[in-house]
Amino acid sequence: MLRFFRDAQTQEFLIAGTGQQHIEVVVAKLKKRYHTEVVLKAPKVPYRETIRGKADVQGRHKKQTGGHGQYGDCKIKMEPMPRGGQFEFVNDIFGGAIPKNYIPAIEKGIKDAAGRGYLAGFPVVDFRVILYDGSYHDVDSNDMSFQMAGRIAFRKAMEQAKPTLLEPVMSVEITVPDDFAGSIMGDLNSRRGRIQGMDNKGGNTIVKAEVPMAEMLTYGVDLTSMTQGRGSFNMEMHHYDTVPAALQEKIVEKAKAARGEVKEEEE
Repeated sequence: MLRFFRDAQTQEFLIAGTGQQHIEVVVAKLKKRYHTEVVLKAPKVPYRETIRGKADVQGRHKKQTGGHGQYGDCKIKMEPMPRGGQFEFVNDIFGGAIPKNYIPAIEKGIKDAAGRGYLAGFPVVDFRVILYDGSYHDVDSNDMSFQMAGRIAFRKAMEQAKPTLLEPVMSVEITVPDDFAGSIMGDLNSRRGRIQGMDNKGGNTIVKAEVPMAEMLTYGVDLTSMTQGRGSFNMEMHHYDTVPAALQEKIVEKAKAARGEVKEEEE
């Protein structure tokens, strides 16, 4: 089975098959039949960002130009949600501190900023925002001003809320001849893998494990060389988990270097 799809986060076209050889055969056919050149490379890891702490901040956008100015002001609380919770926006405004028609603009500003990330440009997930106060100006307030206020509040909140990186963890099943079981287990440990179970079937060992996607990008080739071509594996996305602190800095630095110009635009 061959799958071809676009990753919404990384914007890469991905091709998935039953192994490296399967994909290379398909690429060779495309070149031979349709004269289509396809360049293969390891996919980017779709990291995400989240928070571990809480924050209580004010986001105010105020600009005075000729004629109408711009004014938006909001106070928010931010808190973490369980893994997989995505994003929740709670409107807790009482007494008309901000007119109802501007509330969606604040939410949009926060969503837009979260989509761009804070640490390294990866989407921020699993957090709740509670809008509880603010102020407006009869003449100078508009949707755009409150969107800007929402973005400012989001960035301030992220400074306080202990941001951290999340990585995709894959559920992996590997089948190898019994002779190679020991070396496969050792290799999985070196890839930060967690062994979930083992089984024996007709002279083969089946190992089930959870391994970070970042450690599995070249696994097909590595498994072939470790087992003299007699091992096979399949894997699928399982969950997101926190990246160990020792690795976070490297990932953030690499992502910032790749984005370069984005940091200046946002400031």
